[in-house]
Amino acid sequence: MITDPTTLTPSQLKTLEIELFNQFCALKRLGLNLDLTRGKPSTEQLTLSNSLDGILKGDYQSRDGIDVRNYGGLEGLSECRELGATLLDMPANQVLAGGHSSLTLMHQAMSIGYYDGLSGPGSAWRLSGPVRWLCPVPGYDRHFSICEHLGIEMIPVSMTDTGPNMDDIERAVQQDPSIKGLWCVPRFSNPTGIVYDEQTVQRIARLSKIAGEHFRVFWDNAYSVHALDDDAPELASLYEACRDAGTEDSVLQFASTSKITFAGAGVAFLGASHDNLKHITASLSAMTIGPDKVNQLRHARFFEQHNALETHMAQHAAVLKPRFEAVHHHLKDAFGSNNLGHWKTVKGGYFVAFHTRPGLAKTVVKLAAEAGVKLTPAGATHPYGNDPNDTCIRIAPSVPSVDDVTAAMKVFTLCVELATVRQALDL
Repeated sequence: MITDPTTLTPSQLKTLEIELFNQFCALKRLGLNLDLTRGKPSTEQLTLSNSLDGILKGDYQSRDGIDVRNYGGLEGLSECRELGATLLDMPANQVLAGGHSSLTLMHQAMSIGYYDGLSGPGSAWRLSGPVRWLCPVPGYDRHFSICEHLGIEMIPVSMTDTGPNMDDIERAVQQDPSIKGLWCVPRFSNPTGIVYDEQTVQRIARLSKIAGEHFRVFWDNAYSVHALDDDAPELASLYEACRDAGTEDSVLQFASTSKITFAGAGVAFLGASHDNLKHITASLSAMTIGPDKVNQLRHARFFEQHNALETHMAQHAAVLKPRFEAVHHHLKDAFGSNNLGHWKTVKGGYFVAFHTRPGLAKTVVKLAAEAGVKLTPAGATHPYGNDPNDTCIRIAPSVPSVDDVTAAMKVFTLCVELATVRQALDL
């Protein structure tokens, strides 16, 4: 651990830079090839769901007597919709069970809102001129990609310890009716790990009362059951908050089993009001005859036993927690007593967001790559890949082994130290 470079003389800084660079060169000679770029389940986690293979044992009849091998059933199997209702904390008859990707459902829902309208003819966002969207930052790069693909202008909104800055959001939607939506990852937010507090959830539920026409919150609850600790904060129910506020039509909720069972062969869910679902399914009927109901039935039977989901996620936590502990240990050891960077100790999810001093994130990512550690590109946590302060780096420790995470964090912390000292030297 190094001290604050601003307290050192130029001569001391140069000596420290040489020392750190020599350590950096020694790490490069190790020939590491470690990847902390994406929040994917590890092989250990995927193995937890191997019994999905063959679980149907030739029985392809759903609880309602549907032959799941055939076409149809646009809204999904009723028993699988119940699984989605558990993840989304809302009634099963307001949940659509789709294919394996919630990202696909989000893109489809946004495309429907943009081109067709989520409230029937005349409600398409494109009809009213430019479309803008509020994006909490740091945030999820895939959300930003959807907006960019559809030509929707993104407006960054800062995150706080309790969720997105609601004062800024409320002010923005009151002043600008072209703002048609807000992205949210409400529990263990990507990448900060923040859990929205109850007041934030309630204020989000009331946004459509002050926003322009056809405003929607896209509530991507990707990590609703992904706690690492028993004392992880819970998330207040957005469904109940919207019901109490009379704003049920203003929210679309999303979840999936992609980080619960098989990442590439899970089930995705969309939860919405009955009116929203009516218009969404009308548009989806032009795209598909129905989802993969065989896979939906596999998942329903996998989790049909009481407490099966809770037990399964506890096994995930047992695999993930040591990896996150390794990240937090190395960050605390290197930066706990100085101001070279800051982060939050997360209680769930898949990421840790580390903030360097301004102007250093890209340099740190570049140095780490030279030493054999791949990180998500600096800027990916912001719309258009532009982090104006160049500070945020997303760390995703789920895939490597604990030993590899430890090795990667040694490289990472050294790169932060080296970049910070070089900045102080103006190199």
